[in-house]
Amino acid sequence: MKSLRELYRIGTGPSSSHTMGPQAAAKQYLVRHPEATAFDVVLYGSLAATGKGHMTDVAILRVLEPQGPVDLHWEPSVFLPFHPNGMKFAVRKADGTLDDEWTVYSIGGGALSEGSATSSSPTKEQASGSVAGGSSASDQRTFDSKQEEHACLYPLTTMTEIMEWCQRTGHAFWEYVEQCEGHDIWDYLREVWQVMQAAVERGIDHEGILPGPLGLQRKAPIYYTKAKGYKANLQSSGLVYAYALAVSEENASGGTIVTAPTCGSCGVLPAVLYHLGHNHTFSEERFLHALATAGLIGNLVKHNASISGADVGCQGEVGVASAMASAAACQLFGGSVAQIEYAAEMGLEHHLGMTCDPVCGLVQIPCIERNAFAAARALDANFYASLSDGQHRVSFDRVVRVMKQTGHDLPSLYKETSEGGLARIG
Repeated sequence: MKSLRELYRIGTGPSSSHTMGPQAAAKQYLVRHPEATAFDVVLYGSLAATGKGHMTDVAILRVLEPQGPVDLHWEPSVFLPFHPNGMKFAVRKADGTLDDEWTVYSIGGGALSEGSATSSSPTKEQASGSVAGGSSASDQRTFDSKQEEHACLYPLTTMTEIMEWCQRTGHAFWEYVEQCEGHDIWDYLREVWQVMQAAVERGIDHEGILPGPLGLQRKAPIYYTKAKGYKANLQSSGLVYAYALAVSEENASGGTIVTAPTCGSCGVLPAVLYHLGHNHTFSEERFLHALATAGLIGNLVKHNASISGADVGCQGEVGVASAMASAAACQLFGGSVAQIEYAAEMGLEHHLGMTCDPVCGLVQIPCIERNAFAAARALDANFYASLSDGQHRVSFDRVVRVMKQTGHDLPSLYKETSEGGLARIG
């Protein structure tokens, strides 16, 4: 598993896989070809199907067009075999021919991959059924300089292995993170926590209409105001909703957020931590430990399954975010290693099968509301786990495997193509 720096990415929305990833790919291709005067770019599968709503074209053109004109092609019905978010870059020569074609995949959370040795060629399959393959860690060939620098920091890559280490050494999850990452990870997580808090505070003050054809009104400010007027038990739920809406709406408008684990699910973890921070007295150090624990949960899913909505549906985004937030809350309240694992397991288990069906290809409906409800579920999972001794039948590792299989069993129209589910109403 790689560094938490690869999971918690500070950037702008609305989508880590459809905006941040393609923009990073364009930048890397431009570095390879500083002499180029024209480009050809093909977007495949999910990137093409929902790319305009996610501003994929804007992200790529912003990088390449200052260098020269770009021919951008959309192929929503064509899926490359490694991952649904495929792209092909090429230099267009003066005679119209293409040179140095480069196929690359945006695999979720802003991360990129060149795929496996057996699937990096432009073999295609139609989108009429489920897309084979996926972005399992075993066959990814990453190339990003940061990814190479932080490669294989974690020798233990399953929850079972890490829990055995914790029980053997007497250490907590966050101490395993520190051992693998080094002490300087706390400086990075401190920055992450600051950006998360700032996104909440901007969002609860920011009124107006979100960009795009839906004309969706921001809700966070009014939810925050109304929640403040309720009695304590209702106020708590209302404020959690408001905080999650605040960050998700900031993301939808292109504001600065932290992928946790993606842009589309970026409101869940900040909402839970911000809420707990304003209702309890926890030190900054405790919050950083909670972020480390949450990051470890997200890293495990990313390594062993996927956090890409285009690959496994929204269970890989909002479901994983809820698992991360559940674990973080349990860590804050002093839960045992077993209780934290149980909380994370419930956070993911109860989002199994969730489809990714954004209306008009925008990270707005149902994405924003899903962040709010996932945050509330995370607090419930923490409370449920805290009442137990942490013993339960279905392990976190098992749920991760099931999530991956469930995601690959879903037809492609339910995986960020805006062709099925709620997206049909758009």
